[in-house]
Amino acid sequence: MKDKIHPELHEVKVHCACGNEFMTRSTKKELRVEVCSACHPYFTGKQRLMDTEGRVEKFNKKYAKKETPAAVAVAETTEA
Repeated sequence: MKDKIHPELHEVKVHCACGNEFMTRSTKKELRVEVCSACHPYFTGKQRLMDTEGRVEKFNKKYAKKETPAAVAVAETTEA
């Protein structure tokens, strides 16, 4: 093997957005991740919406069912 062609490996602490921290080795000095094995739905078995930059609200706003004025009027007359 050739000398001096491989990058240096450092012991680094990985910081997850959920607050979990663990040690690993990497060529970078510091690692920050959004999802780790402690909070990822595949590993935890829990379904959770991960909202990045308001995408969930944007989707719900875009595809929310809108009631027509006629449907609102019919609903009001049936209640009275």
